[in-house]
Amino acid sequence: MSNQNKTLGFLQQREARHGLPGELYGDPDVYREDLAQIWHKEWIFAGHTFELEKPGQYFTLQIGDYPIAVVRGTDGELRAFHNACRHRGSKVCNEDHGKAAKLVCPYHKWTFDLDGKLLFAGNMGGNFDKQQYGLKPAHCAVVESYIFVCVAEMAPDFEPFRKAVTPFIAPHGLNNCKVAYEASIVEKGNWKLVFENNRECYHCEGSHPELLNSYVENLSVAGIASGEEPELAAFWDRCEAAGLPSRLVMAESGQFRLTRIPLAPNATSYTMDGKPAVSRRLDRSGVENIGALLYFNYPSTWNHFLGDHALSFRVLPMGPGETLLTTKWLVHKDAEAGVDYDIDHLTRVWKATNDQDRRLVEGTQCGVTSPAYVPGPYSDTAENGPCQFDDWYCDTMRRKLNV
Repeated sequence: MSNQNKTLGFLQQREARHGLPGELYGDPDVYREDLAQIWHKEWIFAGHTFELEKPGQYFTLQIGDYPIAVVRGTDGELRAFHNACRHRGSKVCNEDHGKAAKLVCPYHKWTFDLDGKLLFAGNMGGNFDKQQYGLKPAHCAVVESYIFVCVAEMAPDFEPFRKAVTPFIAPHGLNNCKVAYEASIVEKGNWKLVFENNRECYHCEGSHPELLNSYVENLSVAGIASGEEPELAAFWDRCEAAGLPSRLVMAESGQFRLTRIPLAPNATSYTMDGKPAVSRRLDRSGVENIGALLYFNYPSTWNHFLGDHALSFRVLPMGPGETLLTTKWLVHKDAEAGVDYDIDHLTRVWKATNDQDRRLVEGTQCGVTSPAYVPGPYSDTAENGPCQFDDWYCDTMRRKLNV
């Protein structure tokens, strides 16, 4: 049986409003199809433009089978390349972040310009045509500081996503930001479990005491309550009057969503005391408490934007049972550590929350890959988020596998 038919068989076993069959989290052949149909075909969040301000700056990431380098050229353009030398395949850029005048393969010193052109290849003879051996490009697109990469031969249309998210993100001024702190953890669980866990707060009361100092799940935002609650509608009206789009927008496919939520009473930021972590604001709305703008884009990112800072989260699969989660705390570029913000005050809540979620995901991975596991029903009042993610995943895989 082919991997495609095998995966389709597991997809067909899923009951409506139930979790996924365990094989979809642990089977190596399903993982290969996840990579082939989703990770190797969709736009994947890579990083931020302000991480690559100067020519020669680069960062690297691994998108499934594909090592990628994103580089700022001397012309100011951002480009994504397959991070494999055209000689014998060695990675050209070996560091997570770096800066170089030229991209030099460490193996045999083939040297590439920042636009990918091969400049030097020693001992290759007089008939060797350097023009045929530049670095292979990958698709690269930018929206409001967010860099996305697609390794497919033909990338999906990026413009609908750009058009939807720009009005929401633009007022938060991310183009004037910097990374104040970055942390990566490896969660020993399938990437789908990582996203399912993120999409609900059913587990929050028993697991996230730090986060619940400021975060409150709203039933209307979660799609559970009917209509708009008066207090939520008033909050949205106040923010939108100040130029901050807030009411929920979701892609027809369910792949991305944006909405703004109010925080707990007297809280304005994700901190232990609910007070701002950074003295310099990002937005210019004039509204003291703008809550948190939440946005996700499957399969690779979720994000939170507050008045004083923002957080971006990047999900990358490492295997059927391993996922890399990278979190970046973003602050105004002129904010100074130790003056305008304290690193511990800024990062404590989400460092704790990420580690708590890691343990939950790892425990769940052990359970769902047990031969005895049978998926249970989702709560109608607390788990619409993970159910929506599973619906998107199943619909996407069925559509692509049936082509």
